[in-house]
Amino acid sequence: MIIHQFYDKGLAHASYAVIRNAKMIVIDPSRDPQPYYDFARLHEADITGVIETHPHADFVSSHLEIHQTTGAVIYTSKLAGANYPHECFDDGDIIHLADIKLRAINTPGHSPDSICILLQDENGYDKALFTGDTLFVGDVGRPDLRENAGNITAKKEELAKQLYHSLHEKVMVLPHHIIAYPAHGPGSLCGKTTSADLQSTIGREVKENYALQEMSEQAFIKMIVADQPFVPHYFGFDVDLNKKGAPAFQQSINAVLKAGTALEKNIQVIDTRPKEEFRQGHVKGAINLQDGEKFETWLGSIIQPNERFYLIAATNEILDTVIKKAAKIGYEQNIKAALISTGGNEQSAIIDIDDFKTSPERYTVVDVRNWNEINDGKIFSHALTIPLPELRGRLDEIPADKPIVVHCAAGYRSAAAASIVAGKINSVPVYDLNEAIVEFEVTS
Repeated sequence: MIIHQFYDKGLAHASYAVIRNAKMIVIDPSRDPQPYYDFARLHEADITGVIETHPHADFVSSHLEIHQTTGAVIYTSKLAGANYPHECFDDGDIIHLADIKLRAINTPGHSPDSICILLQDENGYDKALFTGDTLFVGDVGRPDLRENAGNITAKKEELAKQLYHSLHEKVMVLPHHIIAYPAHGPGSLCGKTTSADLQSTIGREVKENYALQEMSEQAFIKMIVADQPFVPHYFGFDVDLNKKGAPAFQQSINAVLKAGTALEKNIQVIDTRPKEEFRQGHVKGAINLQDGEKFETWLGSIIQPNERFYLIAATNEILDTVIKKAAKIGYEQNIKAALISTGGNEQSAIIDIDDFKTSPERYTVVDVRNWNEINDGKIFSHALTIPLPELRGRLDEIPADKPIVVHCAAGYRSAAAASIVAGKINSVPVYDLNEAIVEFEVTS
């Protein structure tokens, strides 16, 4: 038997292949199915099944495409309300993969339709639990993503209550030697304190996971709904897209228009070049969302699911990369056109850091960090606090009576934020504090 983990660092997403006797089942696949086809071919196996632990919010799954390409059966909970061909996979249901078994365990909480999958080897030994977004290493799935999306919606407090019982009555009672394979790792917005480890055991989590320690139901609910990270705009969109199944990956990205074209007014431009190149010349109103490890998350946090945009990159290779990243969250269909940059007539203002250090009160400072960072302490006591995902909707709150300085924690978000502000306000300079922020300390 083979259990193999595929890991997408950009979305902190883990998917799995289980192979036994030349038959393979994929669990929670990402948008691009090719790695699973390649792995099956490497091991001379046929993909016979795809299991979805729930309709995912943070990425688009290729379950429908794999089914259409290979004939594999898709398994998911009847509660998911799936609009694609599937077989229901709920409490007590078993998938036989040669002489091993995959058994469904309904574990509502992160979502009302979440399941975990218990793997029993050929000797009937409980070997592994694929936990989806129910249990992570050092954390559990957040319960606030299905208040307004999916086949079943529920308030976060009710889902937190369900999660408490799923963990205590279905997961923690399993043999402690069982290996836990989660659907997410560190940096995922589906949790808040996920460990850097990408697998664990039930016993280790019972002992070390903060959310699995002894506490009352009410204490758990209060703790688990507090201080959750922001919810990107695209999350509800992806839940609905995964419920019906996404179009084929390669076909969809091939349909993106890649050509030199005059840019239409009132369509947002996303310029993925490094900030140094962007500052030297860019299209008026462009947002400098640099290609990087979390590009897709920030794209889906700044751009609305129904919003068209132009995508600009420095080279064809990078352009292909960012198109694929957009497709991982289902945004390739939003791309009006994808173009190679020719620069532009707009240049970014460059801050005089010594003047700012001497007289920061002469500047309007905008802090675009996330709320949990802001709540831990402001770096500039007089700063306006507008997290990056909220910025485009709150630009009218920024006064234009003196120069504006934008900062985050390290420089990536502030590059995007400064370009957003500069696209709206042109009566005063808009500066990106950039990496110089590390020279300042939290003061309050």
